[in-house]
Amino acid sequence: MLVKGRKVAGRGEAMAAHYAFGPLEDDMIIKHRLLTRTTTTRGEPPLKKLQKKFTSFALEIEKDADNYSDCERLAKAFLQELTTFELPLLKSKAVIDANLREKENFNELKDEINRQIFQAQADIEDLKKQLEESKIERQHKEECEAIRRLVGMQPPRSETQKIITDLEKEIAMLEAENTAGSRTLELRKKQFALLLYVVDELQNTIEVEQRSLIEEMRIALDDQKHGVEDASGGSEAMAVD
Repeated sequence: MLVKGRKVAGRGEAMAAHYAFGPLEDDMIIKHRLLTRTTTTRGEPPLKKLQKKFTSFALEIEKDADNYSDCERLAKAFLQELTTFELPLLKSKAVIDANLREKENFNELKDEINRQIFQAQADIEDLKKQLEESKIERQHKEECEAIRRLVGMQPPRSETQKIITDLEKEIAMLEAENTAGSRTLELRKKQFALLLYVVDELQNTIEVEQRSLIEEMRIALDDQKHGVEDASGGSEAMAVD
């Protein structure tokens, strides 16, 4: 028996897998079951049972026979079936109302969450700006601290002022020495120019004197030569005589 049950179950599973409905057909079947209050594929649907009860009651009323007890019995059966059919409807209505309220609450919660998300995004942007400003401010503070350390490493202002004063005095002395040196150099230039002029004049004078001396020596030699020639001529004349 167990083996047969397993075989039947296996065959049923194979048939269910073979005759599986698609998503659209499943939605139509579920919608039809909700409308007809049919919760299973077996047995008679509640709406059809209610229709049969009402039809039986209506047909019994239309009879002319003395059937008051049957009509009362069918009426009670119809009302009982109607109550049985109405109870799930009331439950469904309560569920629908609860779902609608839940949907409204969900929409309100969704709107609130979206508002909080937008607010959080705005807060994040503000925090980003504050973070950038804080970074810049921190960088400025670090730069100021570095400058303060450099200033702290420098000597006091009075000492620096004294050094500046000494340097200014030294510069003034160097400028005075430079001025004196410039004047001395200018004087030496003038003296050297005068010396060159004197040397040039002296050289010219020496050259003139040398030329004059040479000219005098040449004239003297010429005179001496003429004297010798005259003396030679007189001797020859005397010899002829």
